[in-house]
Amino acid sequence: MSDPAKLLTADDRDRVAALQWYARTVVEGINVGMHRSPNKGVSVEFKEHRPYVRGDEVRSIDWKLFGKTDRLYIRQYEEETNLRATILMDQSGSMKYAGARTPGLSKHEFGVRLAACLAYLFTAQHDAVGLATFDTDLRGYVPPRSRASHLHGLITNLAGGVCGGETRLATVLEKLAVKIGRRGVAFLISDGFDDATALLKSLALLRQAPNEIVFFQIWHPDELDFPFSTRTQFRSLEKAGHERIVDPFAFKAQYQKNLAQFRTTLEEGCKQSRISLVSCTTAQSHSEVLTQFVSQRGVSG
Repeated sequence: MSDPAKLLTADDRDRVAALQWYARTVVEGINVGMHRSPNKGVSVEFKEHRPYVRGDEVRSIDWKLFGKTDRLYIRQYEEETNLRATILMDQSGSMKYAGARTPGLSKHEFGVRLAACLAYLFTAQHDAVGLATFDTDLRGYVPPRSRASHLHGLITNLAGGVCGGETRLATVLEKLAVKIGRRGVAFLISDGFDDATALLKSLALLRQAPNEIVFFQIWHPDELDFPFSTRTQFRSLEKAGHERIVDPFAFKAQYQKNLAQFRTTLEEGCKQSRISLVSCTTAQSHSEVLTQFVSQRGVSG
């Protein structure tokens, strides 16, 4: 669990405020904003009724309701946003790894800070942003909304997240493909520890919705350079009781070979499905990772 006040710092807001996210594909939403829409005219969603007061436009009166109640009510609408973004936050046990290096952030702590920056970016653009949290299965789902008050709820939700459970990315993403449905953008924040073939298949399914997919794959530096030099006890963060003492010298070569193959498979698969794969480590600045990606994405179209 994190302190909500620390997830989005003043420095984060300053960095993100300078960014602008433009939809690359046609999105479902209003037709008078930054993003192209497949619909003609302004699309609005009914919110609630309120009593008519002098000065309200007559055309806003719900005449059908007047016929039933003999009272004048105004139909209030909430404009649908130009773009719907959904953050998919991995809370499986492997995301809890923090190692012993400075600054000592776990992958999950890095991820929720990155997610908070994304939520702020889309809220500032008056676009809708939602959140899905998961480990073995879907834990929670907050539908995309564009209200300013919605940001506080998302950050509180992110701050309250606790890692646990096994990784079942492919299964969860297939469920989310049905739930998210409409055109928009989905951000997967995860270490991606799952069967690469199954993961890529589920990502491709989500991509075909169609959605733009950005996969922020988070690594701890230990997982990349394997710095262990003495006999070390490794304990699973996802399966209780699974632990093993390993001689690093006998294990390192095979580990790095498997790691390279895993990363290559993901990179090639994401490229083939036109999914943006952004590899980052907990030693980096989360807001800088986002700033660099959005800036480069804008340049490349």
